[in-house]
Amino acid sequence: MNTTRKIPRLLSLLTCLCLAPLAASPAAAGEDNWREIRVGTASSTGVYHAVGSAVCKMVNKSASRHGVHCVVEKTNGTVENLEKMRAGKLEFGVVQSDWQRSAYYGRGRFNPYGRFKDLRTVFAAHAESFTLLARPGAGVESFADLRGKRVNVGVPGSGRRATMEVLMRAFGMSMRDFALAAEIKNGNRIAEALCDGQLDAAVYSIGHPNAEVDAAVSRCGATLVDVSGAPVDWLLAEHSEYHPVRIPGGMYRGNPDDTMTFGAVAVFSTSADAPDEVVYEITRSVFANMRKFRKLHPAFGHLQERKMASFKDGAPLHPGAERFFAEMGY
Repeated sequence: MNTTRKIPRLLSLLTCLCLAPLAASPAAAGEDNWREIRVGTASSTGVYHAVGSAVCKMVNKSASRHGVHCVVEKTNGTVENLEKMRAGKLEFGVVQSDWQRSAYYGRGRFNPYGRFKDLRTVFAAHAESFTLLARPGAGVESFADLRGKRVNVGVPGSGRRATMEVLMRAFGMSMRDFALAAEIKNGNRIAEALCDGQLDAAVYSIGHPNAEVDAAVSRCGATLVDVSGAPVDWLLAEHSEYHPVRIPGGMYRGNPDDTMTFGAVAVFSTSADAPDEVVYEITRSVFANMRKFRKLHPAFGHLQERKMASFKDGAPLHPGAERFFAEMGY
């Protein structure tokens, strides 16, 4: 099967999903006891937004039964979602598993704030690959080659930026080592800057196949670069939340070889304050419609219910999700 030919058609589903109305609002529906929940995602072009939109689509489809109305909120990503959940400004959020773990234990960048001990897991989603994309002719064939280059490092508050900073420390690098450390948020704008010669490389923490990567590959022949070597080996040994990742060759046009890197997992998260019944209904809505859920983005195609339900590398499972998984025999 030619995977590359199918990517544009499959990625178009994400656009349809993001533009389609999720459901009538509680007020429009004329209900008195609706409960609205907000899901923090990231930029509208990213897979986090696709996760949040897919969850809301499944929840709102059966809203008349359980009375929960789901709304997607665009954010800068993982770190902002964690901060807003902790502050009670979001009920749910999609976050990287490495930063979920750090927030729960109050480590790393979350150390000054102490443990987010009420952080909870609902279910795991797609695998997140740290991805380095380079402009043809930029002379970037490894992560170490980024010294002296113009690199989009991600916006503050995003998971990609936080993971980039961890990897830079492992390589003994700082932002001063780059000719330019850009903070472009919009995925389409990143592809434009890369292909127009304003950037030499860009980093992502994403699920594959991905629309942002495909845009750069299709427009100017951008290439995926291995992120490997002794610093990455050390990172994997010291941080159990990371694991080796292989991006299959042929997934993107002009990239026939496997790309070796590392990654984490996207986790649909909440806090202990979320009512058990609400979390139960959200989990039920998603897992009862997994066949449809998988079709809403190419990165969801290989999701397996048991793996989604058995994630244990971050915050504890919320009792509402735990109840549903127990009923299903997971």
